[in-house]
Amino acid sequence: MSEHKDTHQEHRLRGGYERMLDRLRDGAHELTWENLQKELDEAVEFEDELEEFTKDELSLLRAWVERDLKEMRRYLSAGGESVASWLGIDLSVLSRKVVESLFSIADRSVIEREQLQDDLEASRADYVAGEMAAPGRMACTHCDAIVELEGVARIEPCHQCGHRYFVRAPKK
Repeated sequence: MSEHKDTHQEHRLRGGYERMLDRLRDGAHELTWENLQKELDEAVEFEDELEEFTKDELSLLRAWVERDLKEMRRYLSAGGESVASWLGIDLSVLSRKVVESLFSIADRSVIEREQLQDDLEASRADYVAGEMAAPGRMACTHCDAIVELEGVARIEPCHQCGHRYFVRAPKK
């Protein structure tokens, strides 16, 4: 019984992941990091209305798609050959819909110096706006502004520069 439930959940999550990729394929022409975040939020909202996902499942779907697209962009911007080489598999084993979505997203990934900088900041960060965190001092990875969380709280974008990535900043 439990195995059937797990298979059903995996099928639902796979369907949600593929639909989110499909929605991103048809999104804004220029896939900047800001556009990607907005489109991911919209895709999550769409999935929430379409399918009975829990909040945890929706958070996981968003995180998985964002992670994969970030990694694909990083690979392609570093001179990687193609989406196929990034995946490391023969594209013929994937559904045409998934392949088309990945190619479209890769084609629209306009990597500018600012975007690359944002990716670098993200890779140094331990915390991202929107996450819950224990109290303490955080520093923005972009401008080094200090944010003090007085209790367990959801991290907000930096009040100085609006960026989303933070590291712990112990008192010196």
